Amino acid sequence: MKRHLLMLLCAVITLTGTAQTVVHDKQKEKQWRSMENGPWDFAPGWYYYFLHKDYSGAEKYWRWRGFKSGWDVRFKEENSNVKRIMPTRVISEETQRQKEKKVEEEMAMVKELHDEELARAADRNVDLVYDNYKDDFERMQDAISEGLLFCLHKSDGKLQYQVSELSRQNEIICTDIAYIHRQGVGYELENVKRQKAYTDAKHRMEELVSRVAHLVGMAQTHY
Repeated sequence: MKRHLLMLLCAVITLTGTAQTVVHDKQKEKQWRSMENGPWDFAPGWYYYFLHKDYSGAEKYWRWRGFKSGWDVRFKEENSNVKRIMPTRVISEETQRQKEKKVEEEMAMVKELHDEELARAADRNVDLVYDNYKDDFERMQDAISEGLLFCLHKSDGKLQYQVSELSRQNEIICTDIAYIHRQGVGYELENVKRQKAYTDAKHRMEELVSRVAHLVGMAQTHY
């Protein structure tokens, strides 16, 4: 009884070992490698020569091997009427790689736009150029105030209309400058645009200084 059990156990082990053995098909390997990117070769040679010559490119040639010389079969890709194919798994891998590459490029673009917007938002929330114009504005405002006051006193009020008109224009310029300089929610302005606006305001204020100086000359001459 023990002997029978031992024989049965050996049979089961043998069958199990056989079932787990990896079977390597050399012929299929050559066929797939030829269709993909490996050497152009098929097996068995004579089978492909007689039955699949067109797509295998099989040709018969005399092979010298001393006493074992004889006819043999070789395969030439240029004689085949088919082209190599890219297997589905390779296509899938390439497609997936392209998708991942596109996603990475889009992510990089989104990050770049996000960083740029953050930088622009930070730029809009802080006036970085006002200090470059502040001293000129203050100097010209002193000249305008002193000049208009001189004209009013020198003319004993007779230049009131001209003084009022120049004061009104000066107030408009100062209001514009104050608006440009405002910061915070609702007043976000890029510093490049602030700089242009300040430059325009400076030119307008310089013209006003020139007009005030002209009025001062009139007051000195006629009153």
